[in-house]
Amino acid sequence: MFAGMSDRSWLWLAAECYLAGLLLGTYTLVRGGRQAGGWINLIITAGYIFQLVGLGLRGHAVGGCPLGNTFEIFQFTAWSAITLYLVVGVTFRLSLLGFFTASLAAALTLVSLSIPAWDATRRAHIFGGNGWIELHAALALFSYGVFALLALTSAMYLLRNYSLKSKNLGGWFTFLPSIYDLDHISVRLLITGVAIMTAALSVGATYWLRDPERVNPVKIVVTVAIWAAYSAALAMRLHGLLLAKRFSWFLVGLFAAALISLWPVDNSRHPKEPNPAVQAPR
Repeated sequence: MFAGMSDRSWLWLAAECYLAGLLLGTYTLVRGGRQAGGWINLIITAGYIFQLVGLGLRGHAVGGCPLGNTFEIFQFTAWSAITLYLVVGVTFRLSLLGFFTASLAAALTLVSLSIPAWDATRRAHIFGGNGWIELHAALALFSYGVFALLALTSAMYLLRNYSLKSKNLGGWFTFLPSIYDLDHISVRLLITGVAIMTAALSVGATYWLRDPERVNPVKIVVTVAIWAAYSAALAMRLHGLLLAKRFSWFLVGLFAAALISLWPVDNSRHPKEPNPAVQAPR
């Protein structure tokens, strides 16, 4: 059944699983029943495996980590967020986070699959065989996955805060974790994301200093700006200058900005001639 399937076919299966998790979660929320956390986790895990196979096939085709166009960047970001959820969600037993994560993953994967222009050309060997640059890129995109999950826990914090202030504690609000737990998880995710992005920039800087002429200034400015913004948010949170609702709104807005920043970063790459061996299927 799965023999001979293309990488995009595997990624479509993953997107359908994430969409199924979103629909199942929405159905149980609308009915006011208990979140089907076990089933949602099972569906998300299946989608994760399908996506991993699809990205693996694509990585083999392009000769490296598949981060050569907007489509691949969105897919890798969704995969990173799911990876973190499978660790964080299980550890903290956050069943409702599965619903939010499935929603985000479904949006990122389905949108990227539905826009052929984003995958019109696949760049092969985009890192020129330099393992350090490939590690830099993978770590940077993985940190975006952490920030995606952070935006979801921040949104859950805002919903929980609203339920408490409006004294609406019934329905699906009962499945939200406590304000304390959500704040605690958000801070830990923020620390993790900043640490991973710092490592990515450190690895990249080693190469940039050796060959500054090949460094694209747009990519550097955008990436450092995102890192600085998240680092500033962490510093202000630890010093008590950015708390509660303002902290959560800031993180949600910052992730939206980070997601938008992927376009100038990808478009700042030096154009290359399409490789016929790795052209996207029409």
